[in-house]
Amino acid sequence: IQDRNSIIGDNYRWPHVIPYVLEDSLEMNAKGVILKAFEQYRLKTCIDFKPWEGEKNYISVFKGSGCWSSVGNLQMGLQQLSIGANCDRIGTIQHEFLHALGFWHEQSRSDRDDYVTIAWDRIQSGKEHNFNKYDDKRSDFLNVPYDYNSVMHYSKTAFRNGTEPTIITNIPDFIDVIGQRMDFSEYDLQKLNRLYNCTSSLSFMDTCSFELENICGMIQSSDDNSDWQRLSQVPAGPNTDHTNMGECKDSGYFMHFDTSAGGEGSTAVLESRILYPKRGFQCLQFYLYNSGNENDQLNVWVREYTSANPNGTLRFIKEIKGSPETYWQLHHVSLNVTSKFRIMFQGVRGSGLSNGGLSIDDINLSETQCPHHVWHITNFTHLLNTSPAGKGGIIYSPPFYSSEGYAFQVSLYVNGTTDNPFNLGIYLSLISGANDDHLKWPCPWQQVTMILLDQHPDIRQQMSNQRSVTTDPQKISESSSNYTWDRPDKVGSEATFPNGTKYMRGPGVGTSAFLTHERLRSRNFIKEDGVYILLTMEGSPSATDTTTPTGSTNQPGDPEVPAFCPDNPCENDGVCVMVNRTPVCRCPAGDNWWYMGENCERKGSTHENTVIAVSSTITVFVVMLIVTITTAVCLKKKYKRGKENKESVTLEE
Repeated sequence: IQDRNSIIGDNYRWPHVIPYVLEDSLEMNAKGVILKAFEQYRLKTCIDFKPWEGEKNYISVFKGSGCWSSVGNLQMGLQQLSIGANCDRIGTIQHEFLHALGFWHEQSRSDRDDYVTIAWDRIQSGKEHNFNKYDDKRSDFLNVPYDYNSVMHYSKTAFRNGTEPTIITNIPDFIDVIGQRMDFSEYDLQKLNRLYNCTSSLSFMDTCSFELENICGMIQSSDDNSDWQRLSQVPAGPNTDHTNMGECKDSGYFMHFDTSAGGEGSTAVLESRILYPKRGFQCLQFYLYNSGNENDQLNVWVREYTSANPNGTLRFIKEIKGSPETYWQLHHVSLNVTSKFRIMFQGVRGSGLSNGGLSIDDINLSETQCPHHVWHITNFTHLLNTSPAGKGGIIYSPPFYSSEGYAFQVSLYVNGTTDNPFNLGIYLSLISGANDDHLKWPCPWQQVTMILLDQHPDIRQQMSNQRSVTTDPQKISESSSNYTWDRPDKVGSEATFPNGTKYMRGPGVGTSAFLTHERLRSRNFIKEDGVYILLTMEGSPSATDTTTPTGSTNQPGDPEVPAFCPDNPCENDGVCVMVNRTPVCRCPAGDNWWYMGENCERKGSTHENTVIAVSSTITVFVVMLIVTITTAVCLKKKYKRGKENKESVTLEE
């Protein structure tokens, strides 16, 4: 591959806001996951994405053969990126867009032979180019160490022709680490942020684990009669903070409001520093430990500053109460603030006896959407050690309801299926619910996202593992002629809740290879012997608007969601998109041809240009002919070279 496709060179950089098109060929589930991948870029980098509105260069995401992308911005106008069958995993999509942003595979680094050995005789014939190494004149690893954990690294089984690994790590402990497709690694982000000179990320706002004495610039309010204290343990609990779980000496702090003293109704208020929103919707997440009384409560407020109220106006957001527990509990609070603001944590002492109080730790605030539901599984190590593989090892979530009223449930194969042990398997089922008589069946185009949370204290460094499933109303069940997503009492089987109530559970759709046990035990998936699965079920804004992806992480009306035309007036496979509420046709183009006109009704070609030039007047004949022929030849060479240089990388799932 020539220098044209090289990472080195500013001409291969995209602008920080990348125009894109989601083509109609994409699977519905893939469209939603692509938008979720964009949200991860916004959260962790300064790279943004916007629907194409006529910019010179843009990325056209379509369903091709496999998952592949060219490396860097080829300055060729429409640049294709394929998200084919079985490519609809967020890590795979992040991987392909990292190619487009200018990154080779990690095992293509010039220094890769120091870290991995390629077994060339085990690679499928014709796939050897995927293991090319690029010297440091073409590829710059930006002074970042080799990363076995990179989302850009192939797995040991990539393109193998048998059962033996094609990539052997020179440090044996990393043989099962390579190939992760959970999320960006820390070094992936370092490289991307260095390459694009990112000093901050777009949707991240704040994180605080209270490890420093300045408590992240938070202030104790003067409008209360008590204070939050920065502590490392409390006799009644917690015994440790949530950040380090007591594993790091001389560290591990949290904020605590003592409710064992003072009278009923006494309060302590902790306020964040002033924050400046950009998107108009936020998610606040934090861990709460209640060792006080069930009547103690934590209130979340915001203080909003506007020109009309420069001293700030208080707005109540949420009250959190519950029985005392012996573990930290994860909470999410959705905000919709549009002016500068502070967040306020107000502890209130309730009635009754208390030996402890309320503690908070590991706060994260980002301009993202909160998950709709949280499934907390406790005593998880015991389940891992004692559950059999297969159906005997399934645990079922409580029932959850979507915003549209569908009832659903998640089943977790703790020790995998009988065919695929030592993996977590995860499946979604619709279940019979209170609203079934008033809902559309089969359930149309709802996307459920299931996230196993990496409980790292900083949201930017979390490498959570997620899968999404979209309800296609035409999908037929493999074991019967029924629609998979039809009414559970029509296509499901009887099941029983722990309290003895019977219900109907529809077919399960998901994956037996959600996460290996080895990866599960890494990072912070299991913390305080518990795991959290975050769940969201969301649908298309309208049943007819099938090109606005289900599972969009944007608010309705957010300009980052492409608005496609309800009717397509474009001819010759043109795609219609709404620009400023006006339908505009995007016309297809090839190497030596293109469609043009308001509805893509006219075809142009380099041959046609030559004919036009020849028929010009004698005076400009020679000049026009030379210009036209030169243009045609250059275009042909350019696109031929572009085709030769396009790296089509198909990842093995």
